[in-house]
Amino acid sequence: MSGMTPETAVAHILATNPTFAVAPTVIRGVTYRAFQNVPPTVPLLMAAGIAQHDDGASDYLLYEGERWTFGAFCDEVRRVANVLHNEFGIGKGDRVAIAMRNYPELMALVLAISSTGATVVFVNAWWTTEELDYALRDSGATLVFADGPRIERLIPLVADLSLTVVGVRDGEGMTDHSYTALQITAADTPLDVAIDTDDDFAVMYSSGTTGHPKGVVQTHRSAVSAVFSWLMQAVVAPLVTPPAPDAPAPLRPSALVVTPLFHVTATHPLFLLSLVAGARITLMRKWDAAEAMRLIKAENVTRFLGVPTQSAELMHAAQAAGETLDTLDYLGSGGAKRPGAQVAQLAKTFPNAGIATGWGMTETNALGIGMIGEDYVNRPESAGKLHPPVQELRLLDDAGNDVALGELGEITVKSPANMRCYLNKPEATAETMRDGWLRTGDLAVMDAEGYITILDRKKNIIIRGGENIACLDVEGALHRLPDVIEACAFSVPDERLGETVGACVQLRSGATLSREQMAQALEGHIAKFKTPTHLWTQTAPLLRGATDKIDRRGIRAACLKI
Repeated sequence: MSGMTPETAVAHILATNPTFAVAPTVIRGVTYRAFQNVPPTVPLLMAAGIAQHDDGASDYLLYEGERWTFGAFCDEVRRVANVLHNEFGIGKGDRVAIAMRNYPELMALVLAISSTGATVVFVNAWWTTEELDYALRDSGATLVFADGPRIERLIPLVADLSLTVVGVRDGEGMTDHSYTALQITAADTPLDVAIDTDDDFAVMYSSGTTGHPKGVVQTHRSAVSAVFSWLMQAVVAPLVTPPAPDAPAPLRPSALVVTPLFHVTATHPLFLLSLVAGARITLMRKWDAAEAMRLIKAENVTRFLGVPTQSAELMHAAQAAGETLDTLDYLGSGGAKRPGAQVAQLAKTFPNAGIATGWGMTETNALGIGMIGEDYVNRPESAGKLHPPVQELRLLDDAGNDVALGELGEITVKSPANMRCYLNKPEATAETMRDGWLRTGDLAVMDAEGYITILDRKKNIIIRGGENIACLDVEGALHRLPDVIEACAFSVPDERLGETVGACVQLRSGATLSREQMAQALEGHIAKFKTPTHLWTQTAPLLRGATDKIDRRGIRAACLKI
């Protein structure tokens, strides 16, 4: 039986499946294409997905040998929501921060906090005390759930910021409140809180060109819009590629989470999507390719989504062990572009998996562009096509005009999945969001079939293993060193991580600075992953362009001799 084209399949679903019905909808004064029948808020994804999880009886969450059924997980969410509401007085207008590694409690807290009508503040678990101080002041969150290492970094801030810290896992006993003890007498009945679909759901911090990270404000509608756009892809797939009549029943969807849950790559297309897709979640405490391979086999994992470095390391581990990991039907990458040469290698190593790529942003709730399978193998340098059905896309020149097919333009997207704003940054919001269109800073070309190839970034961002690093953030830290007059940070190609941080600095006459001395001086001021791994020093002024601005590209080329 021949399949439909993707465009025909999408049109068929929109015409026949009321779940995905779309209509023009005014949101904050702008008309968007928006879903009409999806759950209006993130917590309601639990109720919408209960049937897909065998009415709550099926295994849902696995971590280090611990297991929760979907029903037990939802009960924990409701208990924690009641604790937040009754013990801490949390409700609409409040912001509650989560600072920890990938623990099951993080997932429960996301849903519990949002169930009260409050806003989740995702804190990067790798941040230093100084970086935590900025985010907590910026967000106004004074209640923080944290594990042991994060509590140690938060202790110097408690008095000054009037923080209440609740210890989780190895953080229990380090503060006056512990996650486990608070739940003992809590009810597992749902809270009755009126939450509007356009209320704020979360603040996620994303590195920008201004040095300090920007708090991206996501609404309930924006997160749910992304989730149902991905869910629709699962309905489209069998219409485009119908299974053989004698094909075995597909395995239950099962995702391995290998990237931090404080990033959209893990929270949205894995965790939040799992609630309505009936998928099981397996959390890894720490990335290890051999352990990932073991878990994929033991838990019949079907979905792997990580940064390109992780899929490459998984491939090398599987090749060494002679494994093909046949349960995988999706092997995707996000956070950074995968080297084109790896695509065919991955397809050969994992013949049952659709090798996939995707482009999205924290500002778009991770929704954006993607492709899978033969399309990707045939176009390994491309990012794919725009995900339907609620997004619109334009490629614009610097003046805001549409460019012709094949010409370079800035990716600009309009969708109810877009962020509401940058927290406390009206000027940055106005610069990025115009009449509902989000200017992404990524430069790309589009061909006649709608495939988009990203060629450059307008923003000075280094993507190290999927982690965004602002050049100005690094430069600001380097300027703390007394002998540094000027600093310029830039990306250095890296076979494993894609990019690492390089820096060229102008030193005072007679001064010297080694990379080791620099790293030691920066410790505690910026996260270790931001610290330059390559350092060039000189006493002459740094190269400048015609407008007297530092010539970042020229400096990078001279240092790397390219």
